[in-house]
Amino acid sequence: MALSRTVSSSPDNEPIHLEYEPGTCNIGPAEITRRRRTGHVGVLAPFGLLASLLALDAPAVARGLIALPATAAAVGYLQAHFRFCAAFGFRGVFNFGAIGEQQAVGGRARMAVDRRRAASITVAGVGIGIAAGILAILLPA
Repeated sequence: MALSRTVSSSPDNEPIHLEYEPGTCNIGPAEITRRRRTGHVGVLAPFGLLASLLALDAPAVARGLIALPATAAAVGYLQAHFRFCAAFGFRGVFNFGAIGEQQAVGGRARMAVDRRRAASITVAGVGIGIAAGILAILLPA
């Protein structure tokens, strides 16, 4: 079971060593890129949705719908930043290889730590999404 991998995908092209650490790091470069891409798409979606809702003169409460894609964006960016996939944390797996090569973390203690970290990322992402939704509701029409 490969628990670590040295890669050269840091922003300054310096080699970095990624290693599975319970609650700290459970994804490698391919998975990090995937989460970052989710964040990029998720950031564009709320603006498009908000523009559409404003153009349709939708009720202010409807603008709160941007909370959903904003949450997706926040969770994606948080996972990329922390090198930790919440879904993997809840499932008790990690991946430092190609997409789809998950391995079990093994042990209840490791899984418990990962689940706490996954929950904190999820809660933070939902909080950011809700804040974005509230701001959209409060915008003047």
